Amino acid sequence: MPLYEYRCKSCKHRFEKIQKFSDDPIRVCPQCGEEAVEQMVSAPAIQFKGSGWYVTDYARKGSAYDSSAKGAKDSSPAPTAPSVPATTPSPSVTAESK
Repeated sequence: MPLYEYRCKSCKHRFEKIQKFSDDPIRVCPQCGEEAVEQMVSAPAIQFKGSGWYVTDYARKGSAYDSSAKGAKDSSPAPTAPSVPATTPSPSVTAESK
């Protein structure tokens, strides 16, 4: 259910109320009792209920989390390519030397 923010025009009291979409907006201020309450435009709020949310919830195999977690656990250095001895090029025979 959405969280709506209201403000009283007469006493400037600001308050929030969790309401259904189908509920009528609040008209009477809970502090002063005047019918001068207006609904404010604010960022949407989300309420998560339950035991908690974790990075690994609903993860699929091969996801970005799986690959980053494996990389973090493996602290050994990456294998390097075997070194190849440098060879000097053999002198080429040119037409002038013949």
